[in-house]
Amino acid sequence: VARTASRPLAAGDISTFHSFVFLGGQLSLALCVLMCLNYYSIVLGAASLSLVITYPLMKRITYWPQLVLGFTFNWGALLGWSAIKGSCEWSVCLPLYLAGVMWTLVYDTIYAHQDKRDDIIIGVKSTALQFKEDTKQWLSGFSLAMLLSLCVAGMNCNQTFPYYSAVAAIGAHIAHQIYTLDIDKPEDCWKKFASNRTVGVLLFIGIVLGNL
Repeated sequence: VARTASRPLAAGDISTFHSFVFLGGQLSLALCVLMCLNYYSIVLGAASLSLVITYPLMKRITYWPQLVLGFTFNWGALLGWSAIKGSCEWSVCLPLYLAGVMWTLVYDTIYAHQDKRDDIIIGVKSTALQFKEDTKQWLSGFSLAMLLSLCVAGMNCNQTFPYYSAVAAIGAHIAHQIYTLDIDKPEDCWKKFASNRTVGVLLFIGIVLGNL
C-alpha cells in the first residue's frame, strides 16, 4: 500500500527478526502488567488472545475485519472495569463494549476507504469494499447503535446530565463527520478518521464531569 510504504518494516529500516524481538518485548511487558491485576482480570485478559492472534489474518478471510478489530480493540472496556471493580458488571460493560465495537466500525471503515484501490489489487478485504457507495448508510446505522449503547451503559451505572450531554455532542460530531465525508478522497478520509479523537475526548470529559 503506497500510503504505508515508508513505515519502518515496509521500508526495510528494520528486519523481520528485529520486529519479532520488539513484539516479544511488548508482549512481555503486557504480561507483566496483566499479572499485577486480580485473577478475574487475568483470565479475562488471557481470553482476548485468540482475537489478538486472529485479527491480522481477517483481511484475507472476511470483508468484516473491522468488526474483528472492534471485538479486539475494545476488550479494554471489559478489562478496565474488572481491574478496578474485581469483576464485570455486565449490564454496564456489555453495552459499553458494544458501543466501542460500533465506533470502531465507523472510524476504521472510514480509514479503510483510503486504501481501497490498493486493497483490490493485492486481494485483501474490508468493510469499505463491502459497503462501497452505501458506506454512509452503514456508518449511520453503526453510529446510532453506538449512541444507544452509550445511553444504556450510562443508565445502568447512574450517569448524570454531563454524561448525556457528552453523548449528544458525540452524536452531533459523528453526524457531521459522516455527512461531509468524501469516501473517494483519501485525504478527507484521513481527516475524518483523525477527528475521532474528539469523540474520545468528549466521552472522557462527560464521564469525569458526570461523576464529580
